[in-house]
Amino acid sequence: RGYICHFATSPPLIDGKLDDAAWQSAPWTDEFKDIEGDAKPNPRFRTRARMLWDENFFYVSANLDEPHVWATLTEHDAVIFQDPDFEVFIDPNGDSHEYFEFEMNALNTTWDLFLPKPYKDGGPAMNSWEIPGLKSGVHIRGSLNNPADTDEGWSVEIAFPWKALGECARRPAPPSEGDQWRVGFSRVEWQIEIKDGKYVKLPNTPENNWIWSPQGIIDMHRPERWGYVQFTRKPPG
Repeated sequence: RGYICHFATSPPLIDGKLDDAAWQSAPWTDEFKDIEGDAKPNPRFRTRARMLWDENFFYVSANLDEPHVWATLTEHDAVIFQDPDFEVFIDPNGDSHEYFEFEMNALNTTWDLFLPKPYKDGGPAMNSWEIPGLKSGVHIRGSLNNPADTDEGWSVEIAFPWKALGECARRPAPPSEGDQWRVGFSRVEWQIEIKDGKYVKLPNTPENNWIWSPQGIIDMHRPERWGYVQFTRKPPG
């Protein structure tokens, strides 16, 4: 899948709320599909993302419909996908090596890492890698960790500083007009039940992986199958 990423005339406020004027002209991505594509049923809940950029940041926002918003992890660099999460993968030059991964949950707990090469090629994840200057925000449309009500969902905003991404990009960061970067988005969702007033994962039930550009295999670490994001300073339309 592809996306034209427009230049932001004014930066969005990174608070998780998607009401900034800048976002109104940014198109939504296609709705997320199962990671295996059409071989699997469509996701139970809708997920879409938007992107913008300026001289300082690559901006990502996403809206995740969810009737029961929950999260438990509070420690930075924990294995965030053990909670429902939103994930961003960025491969600047499209060679499927030297790429970035970022995950966050509804508590705005984050995990950032750098991979010299994919796991299937023997690449270890560099968990100590950090993104200085990164900003992230979450807005919950409902309540968090409250099984007694029904929520609408949660939304996220992320600002990735070009300075940090440029350290391993092997190409201009911020991009030049018309540059294409490979980008993947993933949402991890768990099936749950309510026990003793708390959310509990269904036992022996694997997570769902819903993504923007289907991989055809349950493995996000196939950068050659991520979407294409083309950067432009031209106005939408």
